Amino acid sequence: MTPFISELTGTALLITLGDGVVANVILNKTKGNNGGLIAITFGWAIAVFVGVYAAASSGSHLNPAVTIALASLGKFDWANVPLYVTAQMLGAMLGSFLVWLMYRRHFDATNDPDTQLAVFCTAPAIRNPVDNLVSEIIGTFVLILGVLFIAAPNSSLGSLDALPVALLVLGIGLSLGGPTGYAINPARDLGPRIMHAILPIKGKGGSDWGYSWIPVLGPVIGCLLAALCFSAIHG
Repeated sequence: MTPFISELTGTALLITLGDGVVANVILNKTKGNNGGLIAITFGWAIAVFVGVYAAASSGSHLNPAVTIALASLGKFDWANVPLYVTAQMLGAMLGSFLVWLMYRRHFDATNDPDTQLAVFCTAPAIRNPVDNLVSEIIGTFVLILGVLFIAAPNSSLGSLDALPVALLVLGIGLSLGGPTGYAINPARDLGPRIMHAILPIKGKGGSDWGYSWIPVLGPVIGCLLAALCFSAIHG
């Protein structure tokens, strides 16, 4: 499997299962309606596990923040960054399309445009650009620093190699997900947001483009800070 196909496939699985659990919990007339935050955070953790496992041949980045952090540390060729980010974006778009296809009758049954949008992308609980940006920076910093430490000893858990990253994302969701919904991944937020704008969703509102830069810039800043910190620790 080529790195492009690997990253696209892994990211598509990540978003299909991740956005899928959100749809199941918040859209009307689903079997999982009102399942709550715990269901969403566990669903996303499982989505990460499956996505990371599926994309093992490309290094399981699935996130431009991971790709940029590794490149900034000299662990990944900058020349390959555009290829990986493109695959991640397309994978995220594909995954969110599949979620819409799966739940389209439930989108129709949900009259609140904000709820419809929340299936695709994040939004702040309290809207404040500076605080929201800081939240995404901190969440991504914890994600990337954790991933770098997990990868450092060359884990030998066999088929469970993806489990530590999944548990890390579960912890971030439970502990740090309250302010902004922990995008911590530019492709995860921007790709599905684009699909929300494109797809023929009954009664949908705007795609909240005024907020869209925060879950892109925040993770980029956070990943670079994490790379600097990791580099300083390891000398």
